[in-house]
Amino acid sequence: MKVHNAEIVISAVQPEQYPKTPLPEIALAGRSNVGKSSFINTLIDRKGLARTSSKPGKTQTLNFYLIENALHFVDVPGYGYAKVSKTERAKWGQMIETYLTQREQLKAVISLIDMRHDPSVDDIQMYEFLKYYNIPVIVVATKADKISRGKWNKHESAIKKKLEFDPADDFVVFSSETGMGKEAAWAAIEQYL
Repeated sequence: MKVHNAEIVISAVQPEQYPKTPLPEIALAGRSNVGKSSFINTLIDRKGLARTSSKPGKTQTLNFYLIENALHFVDVPGYGYAKVSKTERAKWGQMIETYLTQREQLKAVISLIDMRHDPSVDDIQMYEFLKYYNIPVIVVATKADKISRGKWNKHESAIKKKLEFDPADDFVVFSSETGMGKEAAWAAIEQYL
């Protein structure tokens, strides 16, 4: 998809704040420092629409981005990093769970995992959660440029093994530095629109 129009429309914490449109939504989930904002910016050819931060865990709301007036990307708060209280974290968990399990417009979730490392406990739980609720999932392995190409297969296998990856799901090797995987990511997303 060639993106000419993209804008953030709302940061929501409750269902009544979600956009009142029938447009399909693709949510993005992952650890706080996995590169979700960079992924969004790469997909839409913009430098700073989704704000990247040197402080992981900045996203504390569901951020809805309107893309080409055709779909929403929904950036959910990153997990596993933010220095916040347990109460705060539980509130986010509830907010994310409510969105993922009750939003009819949600068509798929992009689960971003840092390709350099084995999936974290949170990554595995997120994947299992999505499979349990039959929510289509696209696994995107980020930061591929940080690993030599010869080792990609090894890292991909390790991630798939840890996740007990379902071969019916899409797996995209991605780098926001080089733009590699951008077409594959869009192709995976477009099946759900």
